[in-house]
Amino acid sequence: MSNQSPFGGRMARAYPTLPKGETVASFETYAEAQAAIDALAKADFPVKELAIVGTDLTSVERITGKLSWGRAAGAGALSGAWFGTFLGLLFFIFAPTGASLGILGSAILIGAGFGMIFSVVSYSANRRRRDFTSVAQVLATRYLIIAEPAHVARARQVLGTTDVAPAPVRADAPETGAFAPPPPPQPGGPAPSGDQPETSAPTTPPEEPRGLTYGEAQDAARRAARERRDASES
Repeated sequence: MSNQSPFGGRMARAYPTLPKGETVASFETYAEAQAAIDALAKADFPVKELAIVGTDLTSVERITGKLSWGRAAGAGALSGAWFGTFLGLLFFIFAPTGASLGILGSAILIGAGFGMIFSVVSYSANRRRRDFTSVAQVLATRYLIIAEPAHVARARQVLGTTDVAPAPVRADAPETGAFAPPPPPQPGGPAPSGDQPETSAPTTPPEEPRGLTYGEAQDAARRAARERRDASES
């Protein structure tokens, strides 16, 4: 990934910390995240409130081929020729004369020669340690689009990643579903049906014997004495 802003160094110093906000969407590649930002920009979304954050950074080095004397010399000559062409064109622009074309060709040849020599010397010094060419990259496993909380809902709506929250359940509402408790039986109503065990009607407990009053105890005592007296006379 490269910084597309001409003020990349200044912007990096202005934002030394990670962006804060909520995740709008997550993608596996940077190209998908960039396409999502383009879609938001086309929808007149304030893209300056967005940020792409790569997680789980990994360094990847891709091997492009085996390095040899001929390949090292050819790569050095090509890079030197480009540098010589640049110097020759500068001289031709500031001094456009007939001899400038010859100077341009000489600059290309001289640049190619110096580039070849430099590349061959460098390869001879590092030949035993590195005999291959490669391209190093820093990649991320996931790329998250972060936005300010005030703009998250609109960004998700534009990208089609709107998350619908479940409806809140009232505390005083009766529970429904397979695990809801059955309603209590109404007095005098029909018996509940289903697999619930039937409960028998509550029975009235027997009355406990109550004690005798004072008058009843006196009458019982007189009656017992009279019976004893009648029994002794007979």
